[in-house]
Amino acid sequence: MSNLIAWIIRAIPFGTIIMYGAMGEILTEKSGNLNLGVPGIMYLGGFAGFASAFYYENNASAPNGAVCVLLSLVCCVAASMLGGLIYSFLTITLRANQNVTGLALTTFGMGIANFFGVFILNGKSYTAAPLANSAYAHKLPFLSGLGAVGQTVFGYGFLVYAAIVLAVALHLFLNRTRVGLNLRAVGENPATADAAGISVTRYKYLATCVGAGISGIGGMYYVLDYNSGIWATTGQIEALGWLAVALVIFTTWRPLNAVWGAYLFGVLYWLYQFLPSLLGFTVASYVTDLVQMVPYVVTIVVLIVGSLHRKKENQPPAHLGLAYFREER
Repeated sequence: MSNLIAWIIRAIPFGTIIMYGAMGEILTEKSGNLNLGVPGIMYLGGFAGFASAFYYENNASAPNGAVCVLLSLVCCVAASMLGGLIYSFLTITLRANQNVTGLALTTFGMGIANFFGVFILNGKSYTAAPLANSAYAHKLPFLSGLGAVGQTVFGYGFLVYAAIVLAVALHLFLNRTRVGLNLRAVGENPATADAAGISVTRYKYLATCVGAGISGIGGMYYVLDYNSGIWATTGQIEALGWLAVALVIFTTWRPLNAVWGAYLFGVLYWLYQFLPSLLGFTVASYVTDLVQMVPYVVTIVVLIVGSLHRKKENQPPAHLGLAYFREER
């Protein structure tokens, strides 16, 4: 039982990271933009959130946890949206290839974060923002102390629950509001949407920039909560960004599916660590490496099944990844 609880406690925060990345990309792709720069945007968000909290903690005479949270959130979203704006300008205004631009943005985001991270590390292998970590990891009072249920359901920072609320809000926005339906129309058939008086460019810009801001929160959550407020020049955020992109396909572009899908990915990802206790014997190292591939394999299976059934609701937006030329309308 203790192993099961430990497994869930490890999986839920991990799933929250990629849930933010996936929800931001779902919003972006609903507009017809395929942004493969999610890993780079998560890097930008993670670094901006950490750097702002770090400098505030080290320079304020009496740093406050609430100010840490507010400052890091604002800087994280602003930096991530700037990455989305760069992508939007290149792909929407200049009509550059979306796949190449997204991959370039991933490299750009990682490079910028690691370059400026050198000044924060100052020759160390890592550095930390403990006050920000304490604020983000603060558990719900009273509820987190209710035994095993309290640990597994209420034993997390507020961003875990904010991700679920955001998924519900995105679902309602895309399916129950006029603006959300207009956005989906832009992703499905921008020429028809344009003819109906919908500003295709405006919707694409807003969806991509706001989506980037949401994805960036995943990177910040990783650094300031999941990774105990520690910044180090590793490639872990990039790997999580690609998992978020895979989760978009797995969820068939539905925000609500991102909730259980992200937690499933978390459970499958950490399966390798708990596999020996489940089987009752030690497994070879190459077996654990293969087990870590399971989330990607599951995504491929979902993609194949979705392609075979050809259900309209399980398909990506019809104009996904294609530049819109108004002159060809």
